Amino acid sequence: MDRIRTLGIIGAGRLGSVLAALAVSAGYRVLVARSGDPAPIARAMAALGAQAVTVERMAAEADAVLLALPLGSYRTLPAELLRGMLVIDAMNYWWGADGIRPDLTDPRTSTSELVQEHLAGSRVVKALGHMGYQDLQDDARPADATDRCAIAIAGDRAEDLALVSRLVDAVGFDPVIAGPLAAGIMLEPGGEAFGAAVGARELRAMLDRFADSQRGIAVTRARDHPRRSGT
Repeated sequence: MDRIRTLGIIGAGRLGSVLAALAVSAGYRVLVARSGDPAPIARAMAALGAQAVTVERMAAEADAVLLALPLGSYRTLPAELLRGMLVIDAMNYWWGADGIRPDLTDPRTSTSELVQEHLAGSRVVKALGHMGYQDLQDDARPADATDRCAIAIAGDRAEDLALVSRLVDAVGFDPVIAGPLAAGIMLEPGGEAFGAAVGARELRAMLDRFADSQRGIAVTRARDHPRRSGT
């Protein structure tokens, strides 16, 4: 596959709706699913130019699936349906939606690695979640714009990073490769890049200085100690 043509999105909230609208505007066929019957979101998705479908149909027809759910529900994702698929993780921990979850704030692992562990047969890439949905909606620009913002991407396979980079570029942002999936922790709450709507050069600088930040030092210290059984 040289590019994503049909994008599936699981989650029809604010983030999912904004990303669906951006993808439709960029010429993608967009299928949006929620848990249960898609009928309640059908009208809203149609207004965006997307189609509300079941998760089963989305998994069967999409070239890639974007996750725009509250992170705390990641274990409800249908691992078998998504087996073999490119999965773009745009989820982030938010205590107001997810509750107090120490497992989602453990500095020894990125939350996208937890998603990858659950979706063991999928290829997970972290992207399109570190910028707020309102900034995503307002700051998308054509490829030749001089004031383009950037989106960081973390993943373990070069082919998948290239596919997601093309998607990010098409929806109006400059792609910046953060590193492997573990590097996605730089894009989570607590990292300087989280919430940043900046250009590629500034975003790259934020990522480069993460290791020297308070959060980066805490992550390094935690990862230098092996995970103990029962923790």
